[in-house]
Amino acid sequence: MNALLITGTDTDAGKTVLTMALAAYWQRYCQPRRLGVMKLIQTGQGDRELYSSLFQLDQTPEELNPLYFQAPLAPPLAAAQEGRRVDLEIVWRTFETLSSRCDFVLVEALGGLGCPLTSETTVADLAWDWRLPTVLVVPVRLGAISQAVANVALAQVAHAYLKGMILNCVHPCSETEVANWTPTKLIQSLTNTPILGRIPHLTDPTNLAQLTQAAADLDIERLLPLSA
Repeated sequence: MNALLITGTDTDAGKTVLTMALAAYWQRYCQPRRLGVMKLIQTGQGDRELYSSLFQLDQTPEELNPLYFQAPLAPPLAAAQEGRRVDLEIVWRTFETLSSRCDFVLVEALGGLGCPLTSETTVADLAWDWRLPTVLVVPVRLGAISQAVANVALAQVAHAYLKGMILNCVHPCSETEVANWTPTKLIQSLTNTPILGRIPHLTDPTNLAQLTQAAADLDIERLLPLSA
């Protein structure tokens, strides 16, 4: 599969930062191969507007974000407020079109792996149904260990292919705090899932140079197809 699903342990884990970092790296080092970026479903303002402003993407607004709802809620709740339903078939067809035209597609999910997309489907279910290799973003904070363990367990139950985890410093934190809140060896031992790097706290998360460097410091070969 020429795509990567970027999900997190919860809302505001850092999915958008990782997506932007990988897109910035691709833009700097992987041209002229074509990259697609897709926000599966957006509720409220945010990611699709940010991607449009930062990157020159050869795709339509609908390909960038095939389903949008105004209320910043879980998709089935946001859709219900508008008298609509979440039609994943539209999202799938959009993904198929984009992936057929691009060398690689970054697919940003919403919420965590357990976030409901419909009344019967979660992000974890979609990862399996679409056979999408997945990376899990874990924010560096107190409670991160249990969040990582729970989300990896959910991925395993759903049979999703989890390539690894990325730690993300949502707020400035010291190396001691990183070691205490997200101890790499312990998390890897508990989950049997590799940690593929850490994104530091970025003073300007829209700075392309900072984003590119953040991606370069990850295990980038596990995340992007660097060779044609």
